[in-house]
Amino acid sequence: MQKGGCECGQVRFEVRDVRETVTVCHCSQCRRTSGHLWASTKAPFEKLRFTADTGLSWYASSGFAKRGFCKFCGSSLFYRLNDEEGIAIAAGCLDTPTNLEVSKHIFVKDKADYYDITDGLPQIETY
Repeated sequence: MQKGGCECGQVRFEVRDVRETVTVCHCSQCRRTSGHLWASTKAPFEKLRFTADTGLSWYASSGFAKRGFCKFCGSSLFYRLNDEEGIAIAAGCLDTPTNLEVSKHIFVKDKADYYDITDGLPQIETY
């Protein structure tokens, strides 16, 4: 089981069956909502249990997905497609050790111009 939460502690959760890999998204929407890029793992939504959710708020970021964040400290925590059973969880909000590894980069055609991707992992233009 993994545990995690936001910076101020107003959102805390436990989650089981977390994917062991992290996908890094470089799309403009992820960059804007996270401040850089979005690195996430995934789990079945029914395996997620909130132990504190006072700060949890959801933003409909498109017609097909929403993003979960803390309305107090602004931590970007979740991404969920409206019709999907799973939920993407920000790797950075998980308590360490996570034992996760980055597996790929997506939407690299949209990455910002101030950094390079040099880790040798697969780079997918879109997704």
